Amino acid sequence: MKDDFPQVGDLVVVTIKEVKNFGAKATLEEYKGKEGFIHIAEVARGWVKYIRDYLREGQKTVCKVLNVDLQKGAIDLSLKRVNAHQKREKISEWKNNQKAAKLLEIVATNLGTTVEKCEEEFARDLEAKYGYMYRAFEDAASDENWLPEVSAPWKKAFMKVAVENVTIPSVKIGGYVEMYSLASDGVERVKEVIGENDDEKIKIQYAGAPRYRLQVIDTDYKSAEENLKNSIEGMEARAKKLGVVFEFNRSTGK
Repeated sequence: MKDDFPQVGDLVVVTIKEVKNFGAKATLEEYKGKEGFIHIAEVARGWVKYIRDYLREGQKTVCKVLNVDLQKGAIDLSLKRVNAHQKREKISEWKNNQKAAKLLEIVATNLGTTVEKCEEEFARDLEAKYGYMYRAFEDAASDENWLPEVSAPWKKAFMKVAVENVTIPSVKIGGYVEMYSLASDGVERVKEVIGENDDEKIKIQYAGAPRYRLQVIDTDYKSAEENLKNSIEGMEARAKKLGVVFEFNRSTGK
């Protein structure tokens, strides 16, 4: 839990503490001893007749920080300026940070030391490298050659806890590629457009002429989207060079 104040524009996880007609007080879950206020005008888009239709005591949600007054210790929050995607992402990050804190406690116990000493020795550096600690645990769980430059005793304990407790997430995206060539060697040209694929994250399957299923499996949507984009751009470039008609149609990839 952080001792400082959030920045304007930050997304924060809050627990509604008290709801009144003109707004609601909320406890900031990630900031020690900090509370904020959601004015009724920032609860929802449009006119809010009954604030309790949107907020209740004990409810956890995500707000955007509108203003921070350090002298008064006041934090103004907005609920309506957070979309559903941002809310899901922030709640997921918050939950993962909680998991990471518990996993770090296990690492400290296995090393026969304290969480504070772990933070001093390696945890803060990992957090700076990965953005937040749970990503470090995910990376350690998925890569047996994790941080090859590090040989300190904590690394083995960290990897052991990661492998035993972290399930690596996977997402699937993709679509269908349609391509054909009227040239006498059209089949060979299409094969050349597909190319040789050594990346286990990318799968191309024949789905009946002239369609091919293209699927990317990765640990997160950002990486998956990047791999899909690079794959399509590479195939498009080869298709143009070889005179092959090429079209990609997006689907869920499932």
